[in-house]
Amino acid sequence: MDVITMAHGSGGRLTKELIEGLFYNHFKNDILLEANDSAVLPSIKGKPVTTTDSFVIKPIFFRGGDIGKLSICGTVNDLAMSGARPLYITVGFIIEEGFEIKNLEKIVESMSKTALKAGVKIVSGDTKVVERGNCDGIYINTTGIGVLERDICLGGANAEVGDKIIINGNIGEHGASILTQRGGLKSQLKSDCALLHGLIADILDSSKQVKVLRDPTRGGVATILNEIAGQSKVSIKLKEENLPIRDGVKTLCKITGFNPLYLANEGKVVVVVDASEADYVLEVMQAHPLGKKARIIGEVVEDNESRVYLETRIGGSRIVNMLTGELLPRIC
Repeated sequence: MDVITMAHGSGGRLTKELIEGLFYNHFKNDILLEANDSAVLPSIKGKPVTTTDSFVIKPIFFRGGDIGKLSICGTVNDLAMSGARPLYITVGFIIEEGFEIKNLEKIVESMSKTALKAGVKIVSGDTKVVERGNCDGIYINTTGIGVLERDICLGGANAEVGDKIIINGNIGEHGASILTQRGGLKSQLKSDCALLHGLIADILDSSKQVKVLRDPTRGGVATILNEIAGQSKVSIKLKEENLPIRDGVKTLCKITGFNPLYLANEGKVVVVVDASEADYVLEVMQAHPLGKKARIIGEVVEDNESRVYLETRIGGSRIVNMLTGELLPRIC
C-alpha cells in the first residue's frame, strides 16, 4: 500500500503494521519498544522541564529541513531556552487520508536522525488519520521533557538596564525561505532550522550572568524583544547597523515590504547578558558552528515605556512594535 488510508487509523492490523514497520523501526529505543499505553520514565535528578508544540508548516518539505526535523528542533530548542538538557519527546501525528507513505517515512527518518543528534529519545506517540481534505497532508504535535541541572532561573522578566542583547547569526532566514518557496520564487535562501542545545550549553557554561534566552520563531526578533521589554518593564534599543541580515533576505523584504525583524527563525537564540560579560559570551558563541556570525545587536535602556527602539544608520530612532496580525501563516 502506497498511501495512508482511513484503516491506518482504525487501531487494527494496518495501524499495527504502520506503528511497528515504520515508527518503531526508526524511533526504536528501550522505552518505546515496551509498547504500553504510556511510557514509564527513569527518575530524573534535577528540576523537570516540559514544553508542548504543534507543527503545521506549509510546505512540509522545505530548503533546510522538513516538518519532521522542525518538530524535533523546535521542541529541543524550547527546552534549552530554560537551560534544560533535553531528554525525551512524545509525538502525535495527524495524517490526511491519501498521504504518501514514502513521504511519511522521509519525515519519520528525519525526526529520528534529529533526535539522535540531540541525544533525546522518542518514548511514546499517537497516530490519527482524518478524511481527505480535512488536513493538509500531515500535522505533528510534540511534548518535550528535559531536566534543569543548573542553579539558574532564566526568564523574560530578568532583563536589567545596561544588559546587552546578542543573537547568534542572520535573522529572518526561515520565514524568507518559506515565503520564496510558497511564491515559487527562484532563491538560494534556506531555513536556519537547527538544534541549539549545544550552543546554549556552551553559553551557560561560560557565564553565570546570562539573564534571558529566547528563540525568535513566530513574530521574529521584534516580537520576542517586545515580550522581554514588557516582562522586565524596561526598554530595548537595537542598532540597525549591527543587525545581521543576509543580502537575499534584505532583497526579498524590499520586494515584499516585509521587515526582517518580524520574520520567523528556527535556529536562532536571543541572549540577554550582563554588560560585564557580553564580549566574552560573544566570543564563546562565535567559536560554535551555529554562532559564527553572532553579534551584539542592542542593549537594555532605562525607559518607563517598555518599548523596543531601532537606532537607524542615519542616527534617527523609531519604535519597533510587536507584530500585529498574521505576517505569514503556517510558518512552523
